[in-house]
Amino acid sequence: MKAQKIFLAVLVALAAAACSGRKNYSAADFCREVYTPAYATGFDIRGTAHDSTTLVTVRNPWQGAEQEEQHLLVLHDDSPVPTGFDGQAVKAPVQRVVCLSSSHVALFDALGEVRRIKGVSGIDYIANPYIREHRLCGEVRDIGYDTNLDFELLAAMRPHIVLLYGVYGENSVLTGKLRELKIPYIYIGDYLEPSPLGKAEWLMVAAELCGCHDRGKEVFDGIAARYNAVAQRVRAYVGEAHPDVVTLPKVLLNTPYRDTWFMPPARNYMVQLIRDAGGDTFTVSDDGNTSRPVDMEQAYLFAADADVWLNVGGCNSLAELKAQNPKFADLPVVRNRQVFNNNRRQTFAGGSDFWESGATHPDLILRDLAAIFHPALGCDTLTYYKQLR
Repeated sequence: MKAQKIFLAVLVALAAAACSGRKNYSAADFCREVYTPAYATGFDIRGTAHDSTTLVTVRNPWQGAEQEEQHLLVLHDDSPVPTGFDGQAVKAPVQRVVCLSSSHVALFDALGEVRRIKGVSGIDYIANPYIREHRLCGEVRDIGYDTNLDFELLAAMRPHIVLLYGVYGENSVLTGKLRELKIPYIYIGDYLEPSPLGKAEWLMVAAELCGCHDRGKEVFDGIAARYNAVAQRVRAYVGEAHPDVVTLPKVLLNTPYRDTWFMPPARNYMVQLIRDAGGDTFTVSDDGNTSRPVDMEQAYLFAADADVWLNVGGCNSLAELKAQNPKFADLPVVRNRQVFNNNRRQTFAGGSDFWESGATHPDLILRDLAAIFHPALGCDTLTYYKQLR
């Protein structure tokens, strides 16, 4: 109901703009399908029947959101902002973009449009070569973190749009200030997608902002084709070629935090990657998108049964892992050295490119995992993972 009210409010504002003689929008105008995702669940793009204006609708862009919608009007071909419209609107192609998440950088980079990014949050944790190079000459600025943004710098930069992310709700202080500064924004909910391809598909929102829809479609179709080819190869190996020989390795994820181990839900990005790579993992019986705590006793039972251990924080060696997690130092998976971390490519400050460019390269992550779980497949060159020794 809340989402319907918001959408109706947008349409009413657009219809009211007809009085200015600029544009005459109605609800029917935004029923033209511009892009309906094949994998992502958090957005779609619709257009009008009589011009190039599009409406990006983002759904439930933070954990726990229900029937929450955000809308961004994208004006192409020099179309003016409708008079009386006070929602979020931006003229495409955007030239100055600020990204508050490293995965947002990857969306533009995948399209070959990273040069449009002029500001980021936590630049020391950004792995993108263009961002790292152009920070030195001041072409890309660090605007701080969402709880402590440099609004003076942001105002001076005059970005065309700011890409936000939400954890447990909308940051009303931040969005209120952006409205005050008349800087358009949009929440990007890519990290909530349970599908690896769904996460990558958010590059279509960046493509809409850059005015390169067709290129975005071509790029994403290539990602999906490569991902599905690896997944099909794994399925053939596991389920058809060697049904009596191959067993699915049991995979342990993450490390404990303050004597609590957070296990992912069944519908989860990493869980899907592991399954598509021919592995099995421990999950909590939850249909939401939030990891749930498991006590250490239960976690130890899971860990003792694991064949592979992935994503072990900032650890770069088995010695570090054992020192930080002494209760798990004698696990079979540790003794067998089947521990792999997703920090092969990281910045000097510890930012992992797995969470950055990996967002738009799930095909490469899947290839890594297939190589780890099933070495006989021959995918032996790892991109994002490294084996701890």
